[in-house]
Amino acid sequence: MTRNQRALLSVSDKTGIEDLGCSLIERGFQLLSTGGTASTLRAAGLEVTDVAEVTGHPEIMEGRVKTLHPAIHGPLLARRDVAGDMHALEEHGYAPIDLVVVNLYPFQKTVAKGGVSVVDGMKQVDIGGPTMIRAAAKNHAHVWVVVDPADYPRVIDALDANSDGSELRRELAGKVFTHISAYDAAVASFLRTTEEPVKDGPPEVLAPTFRKVSGLRYGENPDQDAAFYAVEGSGPCGMAALQQHHGKELSYNNLLDLDGALLSLSSFAFSLHPTVCIVKHTTPCGLGIGNTVEGAFRRALVTDSVSAFGSVIATNREVDEDAAAAMSQLFIECLVAPSFTDSALEILTRKKNIRVLTFPGVEGGAVPLPIPSETVEVFDAASGRDAAAMRAARFLAAHGRDPAPLVMRSVYGGLLAQAPPLPPFFGIEDPSWRVVTERGPTSQEMTDLAFAWAAVYGVKSNAILLARDGATLGIGAGQMSRVDASRLAVRKAADAGLALEGCALASDAFFPFADGVEAAAEAGVRSIIQPGGSIRDEEVVKSADSAGVAMIFTGRRLFRH
Repeated sequence: MTRNQRALLSVSDKTGIEDLGCSLIERGFQLLSTGGTASTLRAAGLEVTDVAEVTGHPEIMEGRVKTLHPAIHGPLLARRDVAGDMHALEEHGYAPIDLVVVNLYPFQKTVAKGGVSVVDGMKQVDIGGPTMIRAAAKNHAHVWVVVDPADYPRVIDALDANSDGSELRRELAGKVFTHISAYDAAVASFLRTTEEPVKDGPPEVLAPTFRKVSGLRYGENPDQDAAFYAVEGSGPCGMAALQQHHGKELSYNNLLDLDGALLSLSSFAFSLHPTVCIVKHTTPCGLGIGNTVEGAFRRALVTDSVSAFGSVIATNREVDEDAAAAMSQLFIECLVAPSFTDSALEILTRKKNIRVLTFPGVEGGAVPLPIPSETVEVFDAASGRDAAAMRAARFLAAHGRDPAPLVMRSVYGGLLAQAPPLPPFFGIEDPSWRVVTERGPTSQEMTDLAFAWAAVYGVKSNAILLARDGATLGIGAGQMSRVDASRLAVRKAADAGLALEGCALASDAFFPFADGVEAAAEAGVRSIIQPGGSIRDEEVVKSADSAGVAMIFTGRRLFRH
């Protein structure tokens, strides 16, 4: 190691930079640096040469231009084994730069706070940093480039080893381009979703970058490798925002079921009632509201106690001692809530394997998933009338109206992306609903229909849900035909010993034929809520009238494939 080797250090995240600088000096490096990084290194007693001294040009435009200069990029890009490159350096009086340590302006961290203007966001877009690390990564055969403080010890160890470190340099170069891709994707996403969008709808080019959150024991089956990734730069949301407090590590299937549970629960985010959703294989097998979490749990459990074995449970209220005692009688894979009392945790953690998790609680409503921006119109339209909408309005006032990230699913050879679905929030009046039968729903039937519509939102298509008095009675999910879904829902209710007379039925899509309504009426259904839109709507409504069934068209489909 010789004194003429040079390292350029310019970092936003200064974690470990003093120790790294000291280690490099000990190994014969001259340190070049800029701005705050140079000040930090000097404060640690280290000798530093300013980049301005190397370029012969001062920083200008409040530091916006400082490293964009041939005296920096020539030494970074010069191939040590190409005589012409080295001659060019010598001709212009430049010396090679052998190691670059740069991490970029904290753009993602800044915009993740929400409510950031375009002007303020653009201030955090780094130009010189990406240019330097791209140059160094391109020339990684000769230049070390480091963007992650966690790699500092590895680089020092490699410098001390007898090998040339080429494999590690190549790995770190790959990390650079991943880092820059994530950074650029975050900037592009920010510009698409600010209050001044260039174009409505999905972007022409979708380039999200995902960062590994954790490895998983295995995938859907033990012979499949798996990991959990979160979208880089979007801030913690959805599954990435969950905090685990007890139990084994989450599995691939756990995360899928938690996603389904929180999706189902989101319809009750602003409900005035404690709500419990029990999910098996990503779709609800029971959902209930009550005066307490314990009461809601017991009502949800009655629907299908067999399927509830080994389930994932989500609730929109703090879990207390009574609720924990009741839930602990059932084998549960995961339990997620805004919070838990100390006594509840003491009871639940007696079971070694139950996974206890929380999602961020919000004053005025516990919101388990991002709220789409379209929700604003619903809340604004209803906030003067409905208590739940007033809770939602308080949430929006406190947390802004930033759009939620796209929902993405992989298909063979590609990716599907869509806006997140808008939950049919229970307790918030929807002015688009219309009664289409001669008999309108009674007040109690209307409440049952609103509950059933909110509950069917999380059920896999084809979906039929039967409900009464704030609890599910039977759920038919994931069937190839709506008739089969109806039969399954009725059978589930019968298996649980639950009477269907006078209950409400929710269907996630229209009834294509009148026979579905006739079968529902025979089972005891007295009110139905569905999107409408079939070419046979007239026949379906006439069938409902003949059976004395009240029917509402929502004008909105709730497919969940």
